[in-house]
Amino acid sequence: GNRNPLPDEIETCSAYLQEQIRRLQPKFILALGRFAAHHLLQAAVPDVQAQALGKLRASVHRHGDIPVVVSYHPAYLLRNPVEKAKTWDDLCLALAAHPLSQA
Repeated sequence: GNRNPLPDEIETCSAYLQEQIRRLQPKFILALGRFAAHHLLQAAVPDVQAQALGKLRASVHRHGDIPVVVSYHPAYLLRNPVEKAKTWDDLCLALAAHPLSQA
């Protein structure tokens, strides 16, 4: 139904996501959408829940010691194709910030 997740759904999936991050030990995370960004950055960005996604993108953040770049959710881009250029910029930033691209 393309609806926002309910708080209990986010909470239920949160432990699973954190366990996957712990097990996989990613070198980099690309957070697509407001809910992913807010969840992953809650410890690093003060009052992140009050921040619009547009204010979080175009920067490299951290989830613990993992670099995180935030961009728009694909469903948002389907409804707002004009934002695809900003997403391209975010992907270029992600590539430049990715630890393996600096080898």
